[in-house]
Amino acid sequence: MWHQLFIGINPVSNTPLRFATWNINSIRARAHLVHDWLDRNPDCTLLALQEIKCEEHQFPTSFAEAGFHVAILGQKAYNGVAIISRRPLTVTMTGLPGVTDPSSRYIEVECDGFTLGNLYLPNGNSGGEEGYARKLAFFDGLTERARTLLSTHTCFAFIGDYNVCPTDEDLAPKALSASDALVRPETRAAFRRLLWTGLTDGLRALHPTGPYYTFWDYQSAAFQRNSGLRIDHALLSPRAAERLTSITIDRDERAREKCSDHVPVIIELAARST
Repeated sequence: MWHQLFIGINPVSNTPLRFATWNINSIRARAHLVHDWLDRNPDCTLLALQEIKCEEHQFPTSFAEAGFHVAILGQKAYNGVAIISRRPLTVTMTGLPGVTDPSSRYIEVECDGFTLGNLYLPNGNSGGEEGYARKLAFFDGLTERARTLLSTHTCFAFIGDYNVCPTDEDLAPKALSASDALVRPETRAAFRRLLWTGLTDGLRALHPTGPYYTFWDYQSAAFQRNSGLRIDHALLSPRAAERLTSITIDRDERAREKCSDHVPVIIELAARST
């Protein structure tokens, strides 16, 4: 069950929109890092979190107490997604069409005429072929949802931890084996099919080539060696993509004490034309 908190009403102006995605790897362990990041990024309107690892009632109340609007789809000890907003928001969907996996992995909100889907796609390396099938089924559900939103010309983005490196350039050499679920041909094909509905990979639209990583494992000094992966993505609808001005990977966050193994990815859209 999703849970939503509304605090106050904020004036909305036709200004650039900044939003971000961050797999926080336990919100209760890292709420202080999120608060600090929000303080340092006051122009970020929406922050999508994955792997919050708690049920709704366990989500830190400090965000609502600070005046944020919070939408939560939680799960005990595992998975879970949430969106923290500086503006009022409305939950439009939890879960995806046709996806029967009971894990809490998708929440969608509408905020000031913009729709944001926050996702934590299954890793696919556990549970054998059945576990991997759940990964592909999630892609199918996300693709169906994209087609529905595109058919109504909605301005939207799907952001989050996709658990896929779309090309070999999206992972450091030897960071993963060729059989890993994040790079299997079927995984990459499913990602491409999602893009082919008409979405834009925001980072590659602005930076077509080059290594850009959003995740570094805790093991083997991966961050110090820059042995990373790009698995946190922002896919934009045409109406959002035409407004895209920047994407920033906040790499410095990975160097903080007791940090997540992922870092925030910040997306900025220009103000809507009148």
